[in-house]
Amino acid sequence: MSFYYSPNRRDILRLIAGGATLTAGIARTSATEARIGHLIDEAHTKSPISQRLDFISSALRGTRYQGYTLVGGPKRPEQFVVRDDAFDCVTFCEIVLAAARAGSPGEFDATLRAIRYHNGVVSWRERNHYFFEWGQHNIENNTCRPVNLDGSIKIEKTVYWHKELGKRRFSITVIPRAVFLANKRQLAKGDIVGFITQRPNLDYFHVGFIAFGSGGELLLRHASQSKRQVLDERMDTFVAVNRVRYVTLLRPQEPRAIATHE
Repeated sequence: MSFYYSPNRRDILRLIAGGATLTAGIARTSATEARIGHLIDEAHTKSPISQRLDFISSALRGTRYQGYTLVGGPKRPEQFVVRDDAFDCVTFCEIVLAAARAGSPGEFDATLRAIRYHNGVVSWRERNHYFFEWGQHNIENNTCRPVNLDGSIKIEKTVYWHKELGKRRFSITVIPRAVFLANKRQLAKGDIVGFITQRPNLDYFHVGFIAFGSGGELLLRHASQSKRQVLDERMDTFVAVNRVRYVTLLRPQEPRAIATHE
């Protein structure tokens, strides 16, 4: 599924009305630098990266949901959007992941570009429109690694969201719902879980982070369109209500500069 939309003039005006400025190819909310910088500074001593991911994503709970915050299209200049006042499910994961991997506030923008765009090139065609590409490219650049569980299987998917991107067919290793829920001890805080859609021509319908409750219950921490905010939900409830059949898992990795050598 493509989580990214190329906005029209109304969407761009809505972005500006939400407190964002568009200058030099960057759309940024006025408070983003201070808020994100503060979280990076607070989290930088926490290790491993799962601790930083959990801390930062938890701090952003209650932030409102908003779709279509990215700006660009096949015939519109791409804007590098940096905001933390509103998210869709993918931009929430991107902001948290970039903040957890950035060694300092000054590294945040470059880290986010490398996550959102293939090879960090700010261009509509280089944006990771499909989440299977998002995962593939962020595995290639060592931002994440795949997590497969015993009982994982391969499926074939075809995606065709935009004529400019063309039709693509790919094979993906997925984890059946029962296997996923039965193996929570193999999961880590901050793992990125993707939910495969059953709709034709799309790949995923949602993504979020693994989290755990005070009693050890498995939670989904995500930007929820239906609840209109970032929150935690019981994972078993979410997959039942949404009739999830398969998921994929990505485990964020430490930046090489601070990675532990085995």
